[in-house]
Amino acid sequence: MRIANAQLWVHDQDEALAFYTQKLGMEVRSDVTIPEFGDFRWLSVSPAGQPDVAIVLMQIPGAPVMDPETGEQVRNLMAKGFAGTIFLTTDDCRASYEELKGRGVEFVEPPEERPYGIDSGFRDPSGNHLRLTQVKEIVSAQ
Repeated sequence: MRIANAQLWVHDQDEALAFYTQKLGMEVRSDVTIPEFGDFRWLSVSPAGQPDVAIVLMQIPGAPVMDPETGEQVRNLMAKGFAGTIFLTTDDCRASYEELKGRGVEFVEPPEERPYGIDSGFRDPSGNHLRLTQVKEIVSAQ
């Protein structure tokens, strides 16, 4: 058993697609519209060179899948950055931070030393929280 997809709710799939591909440099894994499901769009991306795991950029559905009250709760959680988090790793957090800032990514936390490595944070246009971390090798005591 392996993880194939993780899902993030997004307000606008086209806006999310532009952010994840143009600003983060990810690749589209699938972009399929299913007319039989009311033109439901399955849109997923993943980092270049990592085709076996994808992030599904899921539009918040309406009825009958999700009632209006639940949809509003999801939107409120997204606005606070608590509807999901994606953890990205890099070999050089500070260099990746500068590269992404140069592409227009707005960070909420610059790179900082942590017990586990160097860590920073930013949000996507829908408010989802993303962590960018350079994990240091931890030697376990035996």
